[in-house]
Amino acid sequence: MPPIVVTIDGPAGTGKSTVALQVAERLGFQFLNTGAMYRAVAWHCLQHAVNLQDAFASTAVAANLSFQIVNHKMQIDGVDLSREFRDDTISQAASVIAAHPEIRSILVERQRQLADELSLVSEGRDQGTIVFPNATKKFFLTARPEVRAQRRYEDLSGHSEISYEQILKTQQERDLRDMTRSIAPLQPAPDAEVVDSSDLELDEVVNLLVQKVEQAQQTAN
Repeated sequence: MPPIVVTIDGPAGTGKSTVALQVAERLGFQFLNTGAMYRAVAWHCLQHAVNLQDAFASTAVAANLSFQIVNHKMQIDGVDLSREFRDDTISQAASVIAAHPEIRSILVERQRQLADELSLVSEGRDQGTIVFPNATKKFFLTARPEVRAQRRYEDLSGHSEISYEQILKTQQERDLRDMTRSIAPLQPAPDAEVVDSSDLELDEVVNLLVQKVEQAQQTAN
């Protein structure tokens, strides 16, 4: 049987990374955190004083990175940098990086290469629309803005001194940037199932998505 791909798209703070990981574990798939790939490029640019707005220089950084999935974790050049990626500065920098078409092209190709070998639950912002248009099942996870900001605030607790108000403001700015960019804007795929997680517990969301994927697999067979 060829590898299966499930996509989960949506804005920041919807819990899609946590949901995608748990859905992958339940299904026996690997978890593809595409946001980590953009954060990796941003982190390396910042570490080496590369101007994020310089498309040529930042694209060169992206082209020289290698990505592997090991036990659901994205490794960059064989190193797990997930702790470094928690900083909200990296998230904002990743949004700038993601606006460069050349970088998106490189990372989309890397994501597809991973899916050639592994069954994946892939989360991001353009997985169902651009990267995997023929995915077995597509979801678009959303939640009310204030709920998303509160989740992000709690996630960063102990790792950052950023306030809830700052998170809400930067979240709104990123939403606008992601939804209005000319390349792969944030939007549900026409055949994606939209799931609002505002009033749902994590287990409820995971159970719902696993059930939907299993139904899609049965239909496909």
